[in-house]
Amino acid sequence: MEATDIFIYGASGHGKVIADIIRCSGHTLAGWIDDKPGVGTMLWDQFCSLHPNATIALGIGENTVRESILKKVCESGYSLATLIHPSAIISDSAIIKEGSVIMPLAVVNADALIGKGCIINSGAIVEHDCVLGNYVHISPNATLAGGVEIKNNTHVGMGALILQNITIGANSVIAAGSVVTKDVSDNVLVAGVPALIKKIFGS
Repeated sequence: MEATDIFIYGASGHGKVIADIIRCSGHTLAGWIDDKPGVGTMLWDQFCSLHPNATIALGIGENTVRESILKKVCESGYSLATLIHPSAIISDSAIIKEGSVIMPLAVVNADALIGKGCIINSGAIVEHDCVLGNYVHISPNATLAGGVEIKNNTHVGMGALILQNITIGANSVIAAGSVVTKDVSDNVLVAGVPALIKKIFGS
């Protein structure tokens, strides 16, 4: 991505990390957008009136909120930044889709596919041939072995380990430190070593 002036949507702690990636990647932090009024931030309507042709990065950690904001940004005709920290290691054969961010010291290996609006957090490892859907969050130091598939809107907690060729369903949560040894269905929380279902969402 060529050097660009980038606005961040989401003035949260996650947004601060995105700001650091923008700066150290040679881009310019142009300003902040947030849904709550604050010092140094613009509300969406104000931003749209002042900056009709801007590039926006997503500074939102929560998957479903990030999804809704990404759709709003794209439907409004804005360019969406895809950001990779200079210390991350990305295979030439990996595919990273729009609006995703790869944090410091993360690894994305050969033929991995990262969907739209994903977060590969600091020190996380996404091994060869993994397929991540849209709006997936891989937390710091989590490891996905080769051939793992993760469906949309799922969150993998800090330090979790997912063994090779496992499929994780949509809208699920893998608790921090868990070891996933078998497939996980949609809409569940799993935790432990080995990881077991602890909660079914919506039940």
